[in-house]
Amino acid sequence: MKDYTPPKKPLIYYYLIGMLILMILNVLFFPQILSAQVEEVSYGTFLTMVDEGNVTQVEINQDEIVFADDSDPTRYYKTGPMYDPGLTDRLYDAGITDFGTPVVEEMPWLLSFLISWVLPIGIIYLIGQLFIRSMVKKNGMGGGPAMTFGKSNAKVYVQSTGGVKFSDVAGEDEAKELLGEIVDFLHDPEKYARIGATIPKGALLVGPPGTGKTLLAKAVAGEANVPFFSISGSEFVEMFVGMGAAKVRDLFKQANEKAPCIVFIDEIDTIGKKRGEGGLGGNDEREQTLNQLLTEMDGFDGKKGVIILAATNRPDSLDPALLRPGRFDRRIPVELPDQKGREDILKVHARKVAMEPNIDFGAIARVAAGASGAELANIINEAALRAVRSGRDKVSQSDLEESVEVVIAGYQKKNAILSDKEKMIVAYHEIGHAMVAALQSHSAPVTKITIIPRTSGALGYTMQVDQGNHYLMSKEEIENKIATLTGGRVAEELIFQSVTTGASNDIEQATRLARAMITRYGMSEEFGMVALETVQNQYLGGDTSLACSAETAALVDHRVVKLVKTQYEKAKELLSQNLPKLHSLAKYLYDNETITGQEFMRLLEQEPAKLPSAESEDRPGQPRPL
Repeated sequence: MKDYTPPKKPLIYYYLIGMLILMILNVLFFPQILSAQVEEVSYGTFLTMVDEGNVTQVEINQDEIVFADDSDPTRYYKTGPMYDPGLTDRLYDAGITDFGTPVVEEMPWLLSFLISWVLPIGIIYLIGQLFIRSMVKKNGMGGGPAMTFGKSNAKVYVQSTGGVKFSDVAGEDEAKELLGEIVDFLHDPEKYARIGATIPKGALLVGPPGTGKTLLAKAVAGEANVPFFSISGSEFVEMFVGMGAAKVRDLFKQANEKAPCIVFIDEIDTIGKKRGEGGLGGNDEREQTLNQLLTEMDGFDGKKGVIILAATNRPDSLDPALLRPGRFDRRIPVELPDQKGREDILKVHARKVAMEPNIDFGAIARVAAGASGAELANIINEAALRAVRSGRDKVSQSDLEESVEVVIAGYQKKNAILSDKEKMIVAYHEIGHAMVAALQSHSAPVTKITIIPRTSGALGYTMQVDQGNHYLMSKEEIENKIATLTGGRVAEELIFQSVTTGASNDIEQATRLARAMITRYGMSEEFGMVALETVQNQYLGGDTSLACSAETAALVDHRVVKLVKTQYEKAKELLSQNLPKLHSLAKYLYDNETITGQEFMRLLEQEPAKLPSAESEDRPGQPRPL
């Protein structure tokens, strides 16, 4: 069924324009059109026409004289009054004796009102109705917004053999397995009826943005080959009280008529929030919509094959009544894919792109750790765009590697020209990160270092990639990561005896990790396994809030500062013991701008060549003058 295409402007806009035109016509034109034409002439002309016998009827008023022309009954004349004592005698001589009867017959006020107002308004209304009917015929079910109060805006996709299938969804094997039962039920409900089992009325898909929740819902409909209703939770929210509940009723009515079918409500947290939160009272419009949704889910017969799927990024904010068995019976997590899942997703999206042979998707999947399905699709598309810009007709491995950096750090900023001193500071900063990571155990290997500015604001970055899947982090690994984050600032301080603003993001990450070690992971001697912080919206950034007294919060702050300082000193000691290598690697990065992890490890294991400036300076920690 066709999706509704709303008019560019609401119908009331056109009605108001029509009324404005009608008022102008009434003021300027209709009085002349609806009344007889009266021509003004001179008093001498009037007397001449009387003497010639052409005047048949005269009306003498206080301010004018109106008379009719015998030769043309449709024409009327008027002239100004003149003091003429002999006028009466001249009119009697001409055979005119009645001077008071109106010459021009005025139209009755009712008829005038009907013609000047009612008839034009009726015509405008009929034109509007014809316009609405044409829109209904064009768009299928529904109509213009002004005529669809209480009608759901659900987009209906009829069953199609060319729709989305489970084969088009990768990296979410567990979710596909759980949803496969729903597909099997829609194909063969008798199999479940024989044993007395009932399929879940609803399934809630939860997970971070971009993991494929909507795509999975469409795949279920595509596999089951049934109609698919899709609507966003925000479309139930209206400015008029009760309209949201009416739309819920209309949606379930349509679903029952087209059963078996699937109803998908995206972002259900818009209408499914816990009652009593954020409303002005028990009669809040959102609560009425939620109550109607709860009633409808209880009321419809699950044996008809109406399956309700919903997606949200905030499952913790949903009303408990919505999550109880009998409504959304099944909660299906759609998490970020692991390494194999990322590789499979890349292959799915690469089907439609011309790729060179022997593409290593596994290497791209390792570098893109933590990427969602949408981001992985974007990586393939960015690689294709890069190949087109380079004048090639196939995507290469280098295109994919560069596209990962584009998604993570942004495009290369070609117009950002650093001064020599700033470029040297950035080189030492990034080599500081890389060396601290390489000189510690339990750290992810360095795969790339660059000092080319990016559109994200980064003047350079050091990329570390874990080998294989990594689900747990030990205390030592977190401490080493904090030390690695401080390595850039440490290198600046050691070499230039000053610090810059380039470590702002490193400081944020190091502080966040140190605080999480103490408040959430129980990795401190003072507090042990005591939760001092709660996580909210885990799929939307994971905002945290302290759950402790002010005195405890002060102790936590003291411990965080101490932990970061300890790792800072460790990084400082590591770099101080390897200053010659720091100089050599920084110069190599300064000259080449980008080096791979293999180049970095090869140079790190070699004996550093002395820099010319290192021989001429009293302090070995000073940089080579530029």
